[in-house]
Amino acid sequence: MTILNNLPSLFVPLVGLVFPAIAMASLSLHVQKNKI
Repeated sequence: MTILNNLPSLFVPLVGLVFPAIAMASLSLHVQKNKI
């Protein structure tokens, strides 16, 4: 059960790092498409 208890503490930083990375990547791709 310790793994289930530690899941939120691992999931929150993961989302905090992955979500901004995906947002920045999609934003940069969108800007590149508009420039071309």
